[in-house]
Amino acid sequence: MTTPMPFYADTTLMSEVTAAVKAAGVTLRDRYTPQAQGVSLDEVVDEIHANDDAVRDVLREPLLRARQGSQWAEDELAGGALPPGEWWVVDPAEGNINHVHGMDDWAVTATLVRNNRPVLTVVHLPLTGDTYTAVADGGARLNGQPLKVSAKTDLGAALIGTGQAKPGEDERTFRRIGDSVTAMLINGLVVRVSVPATMQLIHVAAGRMDAFWQFSDVRSGLVAGALLVSEAGGTVTDLAGDAWNTGSRDFLAAAPGLHAAALKVLSPIA
Repeated sequence: MTTPMPFYADTTLMSEVTAAVKAAGVTLRDRYTPQAQGVSLDEVVDEIHANDDAVRDVLREPLLRARQGSQWAEDELAGGALPPGEWWVVDPAEGNINHVHGMDDWAVTATLVRNNRPVLTVVHLPLTGDTYTAVADGGARLNGQPLKVSAKTDLGAALIGTGQAKPGEDERTFRRIGDSVTAMLINGLVVRVSVPATMQLIHVAAGRMDAFWQFSDVRSGLVAGALLVSEAGGTVTDLAGDAWNTGSRDFLAAAPGLHAAALKVLSPIA
């Protein structure tokens, strides 16, 4: 049995994790060009894998060293519950597809997950220098300043978002995404469909967007944003309305005043 330890609130751990993620961000920034890289599918995939490999090499050892006894979740596109204990769930290039196409919405993320719940996260945007952090029961911050979700209560006034979690998902998932976007276009104000999830969830945590949903259980795209939103005062559940964890099959993060309305629209589709 894993002994509960209060270290995820430790400022030293957060400092070490932040330093590791920022160092990895330098590696990813140095690989960036505002021109798209690769023409064929194979070339694009090769660029994506090269980014992942380069950044992962910078991140892995410092994170495992920072938290003795922690383990590394190998497959960043995997979903479902992790075994008991503490795991680093990392996306070396969150928004990798954007990076290799010369766009600027990408980040490096590292999240400590304990018994399938995120307890500490760092999301660093190398091009802007912005760093989003959160610790369970310790709040969410942008460059050290507290974050707070939107105060909206009218779904009809809401900017909401979704997107696919990874290429090649099944047709049923794609149809549910399409049906849910249509439903939210009818019930919300504006729907933003983009990738990656984390880049929308930081906006929900900061109150710039009002909700985000996804039909997926890909852990690496959700754990960081889930903790940031919840620690900024938001509500994070699955699309049945149950508390979200890494074993959940779908996801909704929303300002508390909009969560019930968003769930009412989305749960019949889920």
